[in-house]
Amino acid sequence: MIDHAHDLASVRDATERLLTAAAKLDNASVTEPSRLPGWTRGHVLAHLARNADALVNVLEGRPMYVSGEARDADIDRDAPRPLDVQLADIRDSAARFQEAGAVPADWSRVVQLRNGVTDSAARVPFRRWVELELHHVDLGIGYELEDVPAEFADREIAFLADRFTGHPDVPPTRLTDDTRAWTTGRVAEALVVTVTGSPADLLGWLAGRRNGSALRVEGGRLPELPPL
Repeated sequence: MIDHAHDLASVRDATERLLTAAAKLDNASVTEPSRLPGWTRGHVLAHLARNADALVNVLEGRPMYVSGEARDADIDRDAPRPLDVQLADIRDSAARFQEAGAVPADWSRVVQLRNGVTDSAARVPFRRWVELELHHVDLGIGYELEDVPAEFADREIAFLADRFTGHPDVPPTRLTDDTRAWTTGRVAEALVVTVTGSPADLLGWLAGRRNGSALRVEGGRLPELPPL
């Protein structure tokens, strides 16, 4: 069962880790490329602030974004801002998200995300946690997938494995770190491929942050995953 209050606390912790690390940057480094193609670090920081506000919209029953074009335009608009403005925006938007999460509500209700995706309200804090952890890594400032909390890595691997379950383009696959195991891909009577690696490497491959070259594959080739 999802514990949204626990996840809201984890979001707070992840926000503080990111703000503390990003505070060591300067205005010039904010304009440098991030690890995401076509995005500077400023784009990543701007996206984090606007995503917090978008998830407030979700919790309060409004559309997550007015449109995909408006989302992209807001990020492009805010990306060039000085570092202190970026950090203040992330902190203020994070506070708004926490305030929305503290309002008594039916956390079992279904909410609408982007592109027709729906989920339970209780999972929204975890989705915000995902944004913070992965985009902290995307900033390229010394925080790696090996540094994310173990609980987060375990849950995000499970979440992404579930996301690809039943996908016709992904063969039946078993994922394991030699301790835990997950299954994903097309439903079949027998698994075709076993992929073994560290939690960081499994997470990086599933989340599109690593090419999977560090993973060990048995029973075939490493599956090609569709875009998230």
